[in-house]
Amino acid sequence: MTKVIHLSVECYPIAKVGGLADVVGALPKYQQKLGIDASVVMPWYDRPFLQQHQFEIAHQGSFYQGSELLDFQIYKEKENSLGFELYLIKIPGKLDRSEVYCYPDEGEQFIAFQHAFLQWLKDTDTIPDIIHCHDHHVGLIPFLVKHSKDFSFLSASKTVVTVHNGQYQGWMNWNKGILLPSFDTWKWGLLDWDGMINPLATAIKCCDAYTTVSEGYLEELYKAANGLESLFSNERQKSYGIVNGIDTEIWNPETDTSLTKNYSVKNVKTGKVANKKQLCKEYKLNPRLPLLTFIGRFATEKGADLLPEILHHIFKENEDKLSIFILGSGDQQIQSHIQKLAEPFSGELAVYFGYDENLAHRIYASADFILMPSRVEPCGLNQLYAMKYGTLPIVNNVGGLKDTVLDINDPNGYGVVFQKADVQDICYAVKRALDYFEQEDLQKKNQQRMMLLDFSWEKSAQKYLNLYSQLLK
Repeated sequence: MTKVIHLSVECYPIAKVGGLADVVGALPKYQQKLGIDASVVMPWYDRPFLQQHQFEIAHQGSFYQGSELLDFQIYKEKENSLGFELYLIKIPGKLDRSEVYCYPDEGEQFIAFQHAFLQWLKDTDTIPDIIHCHDHHVGLIPFLVKHSKDFSFLSASKTVVTVHNGQYQGWMNWNKGILLPSFDTWKWGLLDWDGMINPLATAIKCCDAYTTVSEGYLEELYKAANGLESLFSNERQKSYGIVNGIDTEIWNPETDTSLTKNYSVKNVKTGKVANKKQLCKEYKLNPRLPLLTFIGRFATEKGADLLPEILHHIFKENEDKLSIFILGSGDQQIQSHIQKLAEPFSGELAVYFGYDENLAHRIYASADFILMPSRVEPCGLNQLYAMKYGTLPIVNNVGGLKDTVLDINDPNGYGVVFQKADVQDICYAVKRALDYFEQEDLQKKNQQRMMLLDFSWEKSAQKYLNLYSQLLK
């Protein structure tokens, strides 16, 4: 049986900041169903999941990070409640905190995480067939497997890197180089990009294969990758675009325990109405109006900086024609601008700052449209969740959105697609969606069509299995 270890700093439901967590929390489970021995290794976080589940210490060890001796423990979840083996690495003073990101010593944390992982494999003489690394946080692994004598025993293991977002690369000054495990210094150039240690660039140079989370995003990285365009192009012979799936055991309106009323393709209209009524009652919105939502990070790459102006235009042009629910957090300036609109548009606009998984499920089930004005969207999961719940996506024609949403003008279309992230285009797209909404028969058929689309992990997991098999041959 092929042994695959997924290495990531996020995994739902232990610690989630974005879509990375959803992927790592689902892909191994579906790989297990295909007969792969898939597990996840991630940092230890002081989060509720740890108090709610039983863990045992599977290993203890130590290593030097520069001149500092670090002790580490490997915690294994006893029940395998996620459908795969889960291991957490705890390092006192480094990996024992509550948050995933935003610490000033983040670079040292990620180096320690990767070193502890490799040391654990060495101590226990464990040689996986595939080490699957997710994003730059673990981008040094392919280099260390190949060019550190301490870990040469892993030379038969293949490394796969999945790029969830190529804009973030983990840049570090070369003064951090002393913190790395000992390596062949003749190979220092593999760590370097433009005078910095660049873990993502290192990963792409040294891995056996790299994937992106959609075919569209792979093509975009050749043209716009925050300085790594030439590298992605030069290494394209080992690149694969595999669109993410969704975990239909969690995202399923027929069984979702978060919902006021469960529903299926057969009763989608009455099901969504019941959920909308309850949500609107709680947040003082009019349930008789179509409901538009935005769910996500307040970041420019998500187009969230456009939201305040979009809201002004939409409410001005569509007075008493729709309600809007925004769920998100991030850039404080964007959040402040949105907050200022909450009072003048009271009764038309509901805002929840932060992220609430349960609330997100309820919004998908209640909303008629979801807006995704992203400038960059490597895959996008929100549009897939929305469609599974019969909610029409209004999306920019980029990355994975381009791969997964077909415009309603197409005979087989089911979403509204606009061509650039600007206020005029977006507001026109919303108008198109509202016009479509008024055609009840078409709208109901479209809801049913969306819900029957297959964006499950089964297909994507099989593509990863094919890639692993190809590498191991």
